[in-house]
Amino acid sequence: MPSAIMLMNLEKGYKKELVNDIKSIENVTEVHELYGIYDAFVKIESDSFPNLKESSFEKIRGLKSIRSTLTMTIE
Repeated sequence: MPSAIMLMNLEKGYKKELVNDIKSIENVTEVHELYGIYDAFVKIESDSFPNLKESSFEKIRGLKSIRSTLTMTIE
């Protein structure tokens, strides 16, 4: 099962709101707030890599207040 881990930098003051928004996205299995260089950790799982990319990555990156992401895929 393809999966990915995303580390995110978020705009200041939006962490709790974005974490809740990300939890509601299909294929997201874990979301954790972080303190330090990154603000959030997200784990995504899907039945195929194209579904992982199209549905989850695009939906997450489309959210406002995300400054940057670092994505690591696992096949």
